[in-house]
Amino acid sequence: MTTTPSPAHSTHTGAAGPAPDAVPFSGPRFHVEPAALYREMRRDHGAVAPIVLDGDVPAWLVLGYREMLHVTSDPVLFSRDSDLWNQWARIPDDWPLLPMIGRKQPSILYTVGERHRQRAAMMSDAMEAVDPFELKRHAERYADELIDAFCGFGEAELIGQFAMLLPVRVLAKIYGFREDQGPMLVKAINDLVNGTAEAISGQQFVARSMAELVALRSEAPGPDVVSRMIEGNHHGFTGEEIIQDLMVMTVAGHQPTADWIGNSLRLMLTDDRFAASFTGGRHSVAEAMNEVLWEDTPSQNIAGRWASRDTQLGGRRIQQGDLLVLGFAAANADPQVHIEGGRMRGGNNAFFSFGHGDHRCPFPAQEIAEVIARTGIEVLLDRLPDTDLAVPAETLVRRPSPWLRGMSELPVRFTPTPTLTPLGGDR
Repeated sequence: MTTTPSPAHSTHTGAAGPAPDAVPFSGPRFHVEPAALYREMRRDHGAVAPIVLDGDVPAWLVLGYREMLHVTSDPVLFSRDSDLWNQWARIPDDWPLLPMIGRKQPSILYTVGERHRQRAAMMSDAMEAVDPFELKRHAERYADELIDAFCGFGEAELIGQFAMLLPVRVLAKIYGFREDQGPMLVKAINDLVNGTAEAISGQQFVARSMAELVALRSEAPGPDVVSRMIEGNHHGFTGEEIIQDLMVMTVAGHQPTADWIGNSLRLMLTDDRFAASFTGGRHSVAEAMNEVLWEDTPSQNIAGRWASRDTQLGGRRIQQGDLLVLGFAAANADPQVHIEGGRMRGGNNAFFSFGHGDHRCPFPAQEIAEVIARTGIEVLLDRLPDTDLAVPAETLVRRPSPWLRGMSELPVRFTPTPTLTPLGGDR
């Protein structure tokens, strides 16, 4: 049962600074043992906990499942308009979290009301037109090409050599990028989402890439997502708005999907329940992927929502302009969420991994991510059925980000196998 914060814990963040009991939103525990950390935060603070971001910037972390539903279901009270933030006066131009939170960006992430619905429809229509069979063929082709690069060695590092390369290559293909551009986006996207010192330069690289693509497809349309967005722009969105939306689609489409692949492979290689997966048990791929979205979701914490007026949430006094970080992983693990005495999992899809409400991940984008991730894993199972971890499971390391949860490396070994295509040959 959720603890009701005591009066001493009901302090608001305000514009002056973080609460005295605020939890630093950084550090190794977010990477190593987030589930235990969220349990402690829920115990000590209740369903909504005060946190402090880099630079001593205050915010709230929503931990409760019901509170998450409340926040994401009320886009007026808990707005996506970042201009509402009461902390902008203390945010420097080089703040590393700016790419994750956004300031006056003409992006769909920070657009509200009817304008948001129009932009979301334009994006969804462009992605919904992707042929699922063609998408699967692209995913199979690129998965095979990536596996060909290491299958003869009997060992590989599946994050850097596979999971981190597959989604962006498929997305680049269906968006209309040149073949050689996909891999170049990976580092920039990683820098952007990790909130490192290179976050802003990563954001700038992605923005330049999108601007070049929009300019190209405006002059030479093709059978791709970007061309369909430009053609379907019936509401006068500017080129900059389309560029910003493409950045959102690319970052949100690549990084969580790469982590979904990596986290699912880690589960299948370390959990006895999935021991048969790499010896022909394709049926368990979907089970592993679903469990990851509940227990090890790539979208761990998302910024955010801003209170449009003073309000109450989870026993907390939330001030107008306060930032609420959406703790998807913590809400998924809320002990109040039960079905017949057990946590919702298995085939249940009521997790927050794709968001909820008006700003959830569009359904066509969810389907694209699932096809890429599942196809990649299945191709790997088919090609390298005796894959096993090359290091003890307890030594595996997570990428250092409190926002997206993924593996830094996943070293494996297997019986060397020939490539499907001889070097320099044709498919």
